[in-house]
Amino acid sequence: MIPRTLLLLSLSCLVTVASDAAEGAKRKILFFTKSSGFEHEVISWKKGQPSVAEKQLLEMGAENQWEFTFSKDGSKFSSEYLNGFDVVMFYTTGDLCSEGTDGQPAMTPAGKQALFDYVRSGKGFVGTHSASDTFHTDNESQKGPERYVNHYEKADPYVRFLGAEFIRHGAQQEAKSLVIDPKFPGFEGVGSDFSIHEEWYSLKDFSKDLHVLTVMDAPAMKGLEYARPAFPNTWARMEGKGRVWYTSMGHRDDVWTNPIFRKILKGGIQWACGDVQGDVTPNLESAAPEWKTNPAFIEPKAPAPKPEKKAK
Repeated sequence: MIPRTLLLLSLSCLVTVASDAAEGAKRKILFFTKSSGFEHEVISWKKGQPSVAEKQLLEMGAENQWEFTFSKDGSKFSSEYLNGFDVVMFYTTGDLCSEGTDGQPAMTPAGKQALFDYVRSGKGFVGTHSASDTFHTDNESQKGPERYVNHYEKADPYVRFLGAEFIRHGAQQEAKSLVIDPKFPGFEGVGSDFSIHEEWYSLKDFSKDLHVLTVMDAPAMKGLEYARPAFPNTWARMEGKGRVWYTSMGHRDDVWTNPIFRKILKGGIQWACGDVQGDVTPNLESAAPEWKTNPAFIEPKAPAPKPEKKAK
C-alpha cells in the first residue's frame, strides 16, 4: 500500500508535469496591425493600452492556450523573427512596405517574401477585415474605376496569397452570410446562414483555389457597392504546406464580442495552427458561380466645401 504522503507527492508531481505540458503546448500567434493606409479604431492603441480587438484576443487566448504578441513594427519581418510563431494574423491596411499613416516602421520587400516563405513551409496565416485592403495590385487608385476591374491573372503576390482584395464598402448594415461548409472548424452549429451588423467589404480578384466557407447575400443588401451576385467573404486555402484563412468581418467593436464571430474566428485560428482538420478542396465555382462579376464603378462624391472663416 502506498503511503498517503507519497501518494499526494506523486499526484502533485503529475499535476505539475501536466501543467508544464499544457504550458509548453501554447500556440504562439503574432497579431500584426500596421496601418499604412486607414487605421481602424478597433486596432488603435490608446495610451499604450491594447486595442479592442487585442483585448478580445487575450480573452480567447486564455481560453485556448494561445499566446499573442501584438506588433505594428513591419521592420521585424524576417525568417528568423517569424519562425518564433505558429500563426501570423493580419489586421492591416495599405502598402506595408511604406511607413504610411501610422508612422510605424515599414516592412521590407524581403520581409514580405519572408511571410510567404514562412507560411509555405507549413505555418499558418489568419487575415481579418482589412487584411484584404493591403498590398493592392499595382497600387490601384482607391477611388478610380481601375479599382473595380478584375486583375486575378496579374494580382499582387499578397492578393494571390490572401485570396482576394478589397474594392470598397457601403453603409454599415445587418446582412446575411450563407454558410457553404458547415463542417469546417468554427461552423459547427452555426446553421445555414447568420446575420451580423457590420461594415461589409465588396471584394474581387478571388484566387481560384479558395475553399469558400461563406458568401455574402449581396443581392439582398443596400448600396450600389453590393449590386452584384453572391461573393465569398470567408474562406480557407493552402499555400504550399501552409494554411491561409480569411474573413472580411471584424470592423466593429461589437463584432469582436459577437459569439458567432468569435466561434468562427476560433475555428479559423485552430485550423491555421494545424490543431484541427478541415476540408479545403477548391469550391469557388460551385459556391459563387458569378464570382467574376463586380459592382459597376461608383463615382466618388466630391468632398463638401469647407466653410469660410469669418473675418475678425
